[in-house]
Amino acid sequence: MTKTVLVSGASGFIGSHVAARLAEDGYRVRAMTRHPRDYHGAGEPVEADVSDPGSLTAAFAGADVAYYLIHSLGSDDFEQRDADAARSFTEAAAAAQVERIIYLGGLGAGDGKLSAHLRSRREVEKILKSGPVPVTVLRAAVVIGRGGISWEITRQLAGRLPAMVTPRWVRTRTQPIALRDAVRYLVGVLEPVEARGRTYEIGGPEVLRYVDMLQRAARIQGGRLPNLTVPLLTPRLSSAWLKFVTDVDLATARNLVDSMATEVVVRDDAITRLVPGEPIGYDEAVRIALADR
Repeated sequence: MTKTVLVSGASGFIGSHVAARLAEDGYRVRAMTRHPRDYHGAGEPVEADVSDPGSLTAAFAGADVAYYLIHSLGSDDFEQRDADAARSFTEAAAAAQVERIIYLGGLGAGDGKLSAHLRSRREVEKILKSGPVPVTVLRAAVVIGRGGISWEITRQLAGRLPAMVTPRWVRTRTQPIALRDAVRYLVGVLEPVEARGRTYEIGGPEVLRYVDMLQRAARIQGGRLPNLTVPLLTPRLSSAWLKFVTDVDLATARNLVDSMATEVVVRDDAITRLVPGEPIGYDEAVRIALADR
């Protein structure tokens, strides 16, 4: 029997691609959006808002699986907003008796040193798991693809600056993943029974520093990006600098910069055995993201 899949955040960066892939694979896709009249993506649009619990009942009706792919990073009170939204989603999923929730969170060792952004992603994960519905969690670092905030910052810095004076966080290690691979994993965990209740870490084949990502993106765009690291450049100054050079809003920049001081790399590659396939390298992911523009 064909499953009906509810995709929250269906008009967003990740959600739009997940909805499209699910529809291609023959699933009945219910695209959850606050503005169904403006939705032109894959699946049947259904109006709902996680900040309005009452609106979720109709969205969940008849759904077998639900993807949770939303966050409030652009808000100063995003931690509280995300926690409240996750509770509403968890309760609605339980009431509808869906088979599973699939959630995309953030990488990072849970040793108490997580940034507010990563701590919030982990708290959402905990809230979703607190309900009776099994949850499959995928944790990722930077997703390389058109429309992703972290990637757009990288692209704009690499394409606009002749040189950089940067803070220490540019030397933090991360494990970027191509958008296509992130979507492949998110869709790939839907059917396997063994994925229920499991947490997986997903990443590309390379561990890089942020400065490596910037300089390689610059070369692919036909330029060079010399770098001078200034240790005293604080996170607040860094976020203001990003706002000056890129079009990202200040609240989002500040929350992202705080996270960039935390190493986010894959420690467990179990996902590669559950969902096999050759992951896309960083340079190729950058070329695909640039071509998609």
